Amino acid sequence: MHQSLYRKYRPHTFKDVAGQDQVIVPLLAQIEGKTVGHAYLFAGSRGLGKTSIARIFARELGTKDSDLYEIDAASNNSVDDIRALTENVYTLPFASPYKVYILDEAHMLSKGAWNAFLKTLEEPPAHALFILATTELDKVPETVQSRCQVFQFRKPTRTGLASLVSDIAKKEGYTMEPAAADLVSLMGDNSYRDALSVLEKVLASASGKKLTLEEVEQATGAPKHALVHALITALSEGNQEAALTAIGNANTAEVNMSLYLTLVLERMRLILLARHAPETRKDIKEELGAEDYAEIETVAANKESKLTHQTLRIFLEAASRMRFSPIPSLPLELAVLELATT
Repeated sequence: MHQSLYRKYRPHTFKDVAGQDQVIVPLLAQIEGKTVGHAYLFAGSRGLGKTSIARIFARELGTKDSDLYEIDAASNNSVDDIRALTENVYTLPFASPYKVYILDEAHMLSKGAWNAFLKTLEEPPAHALFILATTELDKVPETVQSRCQVFQFRKPTRTGLASLVSDIAKKEGYTMEPAAADLVSLMGDNSYRDALSVLEKVLASASGKKLTLEEVEQATGAPKHALVHALITALSEGNQEAALTAIGNANTAEVNMSLYLTLVLERMRLILLARHAPETRKDIKEELGAEDYAEIETVAANKESKLTHQTLRIFLEAASRMRFSPIPSLPLELAVLELATT
C-alpha cells in the first residue's frame, strides 16, 4: 500500500524533529523534571509538525494508544461534542499515567463549545492532559490561551527545507541537484508537509535516479529556469523590449506568474548579495550549485549592469500588486516600464 512521504518520514521521537528546538527543549525539561502541565497550545502554520510533536510528547509521558484521543475540532466543534469529551475526561486511564487529548484545528470550536470547555481546561483531573493545535492562534480566545502553555512553531528556513528534501530523496534512492532541492523547498511554501508533497510528485515522474532542476520544473509546472534567466539578463542589460518579451513568453507558457515573480525576486536578491556582500558567495554557491551560481556571478560582476537595488524594490512592489491584478502579468510589465522612467 502506497504511503505518502510525509507519513513515511513523520518524526516518531524528539530526535527526529527538525527545527523546533524552542518547543522540544522545554518539553523534555518538563518530562525530566516531572513538571508537566495539564494544558498546552501548539500554534503555527500548516505542516510544521504540531500534531506529530503532540503524539511524541504523549508517548514520552508513557501514554498508550488506548489512552490517547485525537479529535478533529473542525468537525467536532459543537457544545455537545465538548460535553461528551469532558464527561469522558473523569474516567481513569486504561493503562497509562495520563489520558491525553489532542484537539487539532482547535480554533474551529464554536463559542459555546469553548465556554463548555473552560472549566475542565482550568481544573482537569490529575490524569488528564490537553494539547490543542491551531494554525490561527488569534482565533483562540484569550481565556483559553491564559489557561495553556503556549508554544509557537517556527517555519523552516529555505536552506533547512532544501536539506530535508535532499536527505529524504537520498533515502528514497535519488540524488538531487542543489538547485532542484531549492526549487522544491520554495514551492513547499515554508511547510514540511507541502515540500514533501512536491517532492513526491517529482519522484513519481522521475526518469532516472538523479533529479535535475529541469525535471522538477517539468513535474511541478514551475517556470523554467530559462524564462527567469531571460528576464534577469534583459533587466541587467537595460533592454526593455527583451524584458517585456521574456514576461510575454512566460505568460504564453501559462506559468504561475506569482511563482515566476518570486523566482525572479530571489534571483535578484542573490545577485545583489553576491555583488555587495562577497562573504555570502560561498554559501550562495553551495545553495545553488556551481553551474547555477556561475550565472549569478556573471551578472553580479558586470560593472555595467543595470540591475540594482532599485530594480529589486520596484519588482517587490509589483509582488504586492499581484493578487489585485485582473491580468497576472501586468504588475511585472508595469515594473519594467517604471524602470525605464527612473
